[in-house]
Amino acid sequence: FIVTQTNLFASAITGAPVSNMTSAYSGIRHSTGLARQFQYEQTQSRIGGSLWEARDEYIDNSPVFFADRVHTPLLILHGDADGAVPWEQSVELYLALRRLERPAWLLQYRGEDHHPQTYPNKLDWALRMKDFFDHTLKGEPAPAWITEGVPYAGE
Repeated sequence: FIVTQTNLFASAITGAPVSNMTSAYSGIRHSTGLARQFQYEQTQSRIGGSLWEARDEYIDNSPVFFADRVHTPLLILHGDADGAVPWEQSVELYLALRRLERPAWLLQYRGEDHHPQTYPNKLDWALRMKDFFDHTLKGEPAPAWITEGVPYAGE
């Protein structure tokens, strides 16, 4: 969210973000089977009302609606088996940023939950974070995964 409000940072990383509270609101937390509304209304997000009672607050707190303000290179991480935040939330943000031709990359870890749990994926994530910061902060050459990408191949 912060990179939609300021250009203070030279680069940033976000992990398993809720990028659109309006689309996430009526989903189910796959890890528990509970509707997700409670976390927006009363707990983690503390909006204090339903989507219909506080529509502007849901929009104002959803980074995807302010993607046009992002100029900070952003690396997004998400596991596609996330039980708390649907990985499509990262896809929404990534596609919005790419549509606006903003510097953004999405690393999707197949079969992982909210953050990588398996050793190979933890190692991959650590190395890619280093690559990303070395490139965006230190001016080192970008590795191929940044310049050419690795297409999503499905399952």
